[in-house]
Amino acid sequence: MAALIEKFWFGHHPKGLMLLLNVLFWPVFWPLSKLFGFISVRRRNKYQTGEKVAYRAPVPVVVVGNITAGGNGKTPVVVWLVEQLQAKGLKPGVVSRGYGGKAPHYPYLVEGNTSTELVGDEPVLIRRRTGAPVAVSPIRSDAVMMLLEHDVDVIITDDGLQHYALARDIEFVVIDGQRRFGNQQLLPLGPLRETCDRLAEVDFLICNGGKAKKNEAPMHLQPSALINVKTGERCSINELENIVAMAGIGHPPRFFKTLEELGVTPVHCQPFTDHQAFSETELKHLAQQGQHLVMTEKDAVKCHAFAQSNWWYVPVDAVIPTSNATAIINRIIKVKEEYGSPSA
Repeated sequence: MAALIEKFWFGHHPKGLMLLLNVLFWPVFWPLSKLFGFISVRRRNKYQTGEKVAYRAPVPVVVVGNITAGGNGKTPVVVWLVEQLQAKGLKPGVVSRGYGGKAPHYPYLVEGNTSTELVGDEPVLIRRRTGAPVAVSPIRSDAVMMLLEHDVDVIITDDGLQHYALARDIEFVVIDGQRRFGNQQLLPLGPLRETCDRLAEVDFLICNGGKAKKNEAPMHLQPSALINVKTGERCSINELENIVAMAGIGHPPRFFKTLEELGVTPVHCQPFTDHQAFSETELKHLAQQGQHLVMTEKDAVKCHAFAQSNWWYVPVDAVIPTSNATAIINRIIKVKEEYGSPSA
């Protein structure tokens, strides 16, 4: 069912199939979409009018989010921001909802050895990649307050554009450059969490892949040498033969295309749903279809405990043109300086 809904949202399929999907989904999803839009706008208006009060942190808050459901490449942008700010001498911390995890309490501080079962995959990935403090909580203000006890001077939220209970200073929207906004309808009729009008209100638009529009910063994900999930050994992907590829991300074909661009044709490509938990038996069986199992870094953090010696992941780094990167980092530094002034 999920696959059919995605086809309906993003199109690019035979006319006959799209006609059938319209007949099936439109009568059911249209009224639900209108209700979703009404509730979303009403909720946001309550914060804008002051009927509900958002938590304002004593340090700058930067939100990295999107207006579509599913993965668009937000986490690589968060990692990039953290590393860029660290290079400038700042001390960023990251907050996340912790989707897919079940922590014993909230807020919960993520450590390098924290299980993804407790906090989800993305917070663990960010913590291991950057070393920055990471806290998770469905109530993001609680996570922010926890991080303030760990000497941070900038807060970056992984997702949370629609979490208006947390006031923010700078907003990013990450756009899937290939799929864009689909049929531009609100959930569940389409993939949108908010209408496309929201894009005009944010500070930075980042286009992940595809062709960026005039007001968007282009970004691509640059893969580097493979890393062995079990041993940490590095090697070139071209050194491996009979690769089985898997991806449990928002849009698995993006990862498989990356492998193709690296000159690799896997013997089998296995997509999984985003944030899906993996079993040791399941992945061992999958790996037996070839000589090596290659996955995303996000998948690797979920199966590190039971990884085999022939399992590898492809680390990727967000690459943003220097002019756009400079404008982004300078803007955050400027806001940080305003918070540090006597009049702030």
